[in-house]
Amino acid sequence: MQVRTEIKKWGNSLALRVSGLMATVPNFSAGDPVTVDVSERGLVVKPVNRRRETLIYTESELLAGLTPETAHADELARLTDLEFGD
Repeated sequence: MQVRTEIKKWGNSLALRVSGLMATVPNFSAGDPVTVDVSERGLVVKPVNRRRETLIYTESELLAGLTPETAHADELARLTDLEFGD
């Protein structure tokens, strides 16, 4: 998809207003951190981190039915008393 827009003067800088489809399609909001890939061909703006989606399972649902056997607790290393050379 291409969106035609114009680079404007903003103080001593140049600015590109992100509006309409340029904001809604990638789901950008004010304050979102982004990275900008810069090359001679142009700019590519990408979100740094997408917002966390709601978890599908709760912690208690994930742990339901967990026993020492199903958690393989028997496979854990056991601490032993070590004696260092006298």
